[in-house]
Formats: sequence, C-alpha cells, structure tokens
Amino acid sequence: MNSPARLKASVCVDAVLENLSTVEAMKLVAECGYPAFEFWKWWDKDLDAINQAREELQLQLAAICTKFVSLVDPSTRAEYLAGVKESIAAAKQLKCPVLISQVGDARPGVDRAEQRDCLIAGLKEAASMLEDSGVVLAIEPLNERIDHAGYYLVRSDEAFSIIEEVGSPNVKVTFDIYHQQISEGHVIANSTQNIHAIAHFHAAGNPGRHELDHGELHYPSIFAAIADTGYSGHVGLEYWPVNDAAAGLRNAASWIKKV
Repeated sequence: MNSPARLKASVCVDAVLENLSTVEAMKLVAECGYPAFEFWKWWDKDLDAINQAREELQLQLAAICTKFVSLVDPSTRAEYLAGVKESIAAAKQLKCPVLISQVGDARPGVDRAEQRDCLIAGLKEAASMLEDSGVVLAIEPLNERIDHAGYYLVRSDEAFSIIEEVGSPNVKVTFDIYHQQISEGHVIANSTQNIHAIAHFHAAGNPGRHELDHGELHYPSIFAAIADTGYSGHVGLEYWPVNDAAAGLRNAASWIKKV
C-alpha cells in the first residue's frame, strides 16, 4: 500500500494551462495526478460549472485571488474590503480555503511607514470579516526586479512582520519561491522558519518562471524541507511551460509524490 504524499501540490490553471478553458484544464490536472488546482480571478468564471467539475473530478480548489485593489492607499480601502467580502462568498461557494491578496504598488512621494500602517489597518479590518469563514487571506510579496516594478511588498521578512502586527490566524502569507529567490534568496530557511505564518506556496523555475526543473532552484530539496515542517497547505505550481504542458505536469507529479 502506497503511503500518502507528504506534500499537496496544486496547479495554477491560469498560468500552466492558460490556453484551455478552466474545466478542460481541471480535467487535465486530474489526469496528470494532482489533487488540487487553483486560479486567479474568480469573477470572470462560471463558478457553477467549476463546482460541478470539481466534485466530479474530486479535486480541491487550493486558492483563488481576491480583487486587485491597493492596500497601501486609504482612498481605496473600502473598495478593497468590498472585494474581500465578495471573494469570501466565492471561496465558500467553491470550498476554497485561501484567498491570495496582492497589496498594490508603492505610492511615490508617500512615506513608506505611512503606507505600511495603511496596509496593516486594512488587513485588520479584513481579519474581522474573515472570522468564522473558514477562509484565510494570504498577502503575497512579489519581486520588483523583473516582474513587478514598483510593487510595495517585496521581501518575505516584511510580510511576516506585517502579519505578526495584524495578529489574526485568518491573515497569513503566500510565499512565492520564484519571487523570493529573486528578491532575497535563502528560500528554504526563510520559508521553513516562518512556516506558521504561511498559508500557501507558489513555485516556478528561475530564471524564466518556467517548469520547476528549469534553472537554479532544486525543488526536490525545497519541497522536502517544507514537508519536513509538517506544513499542511498546498504548493501551487504557477509557471509558464516551455515544453508540452501535460508532459511537464506528469514529470513533476512523479517526483513530488516521492518528496
């Protein structure tokens, strides 16, 4: 009898399988041996069709995004919180445990500490909305060197510090290994030492943001270190394939099961 995998992998269908419809992509995810999928925008998709396919395929929806509204600008906080409210409802409909949240671009000419205070205040309001929902909001640091010039939240240490100040079990971090390799390196230490504050992972090869076996990151070692912590969330494969997408997914599934 095979022992269960120590790490649960999810496929971001909006990236890896972007040329397929969501339902078609879900079928391929299941065929390739993955227990879960995820996507970014829920508001432009047929949630009833996704729910039906999810149940038929026995897949878990690991994560979706909340609406992309700045958290560092007080003038957009009401819009951000309205998006969180709608996203919580969508997550509950889809039985999705994690809402990924970006925080917006830095505001030129505004003191960084002032923007941080605004971000924390917004997250504290969001935390009260998340209580008893079964949903965690996970802010995501992104690299500014290659992909997201001007973005406010770049390093994981600042993200963890913000989460600590918010002080809610319903507000955590999405640790994107690709982004943090570019921003700070030391991805094993920085993730495993803060595993209690991480609700979700993203993974892609670096450089290029392609398959996990493309580039300098040795994902079998990284995933094994994460699994060793007892982490119970998902690691989301969020990349743009260079080669055949299905073949790449099957190859990754074969070694992830052995982690």
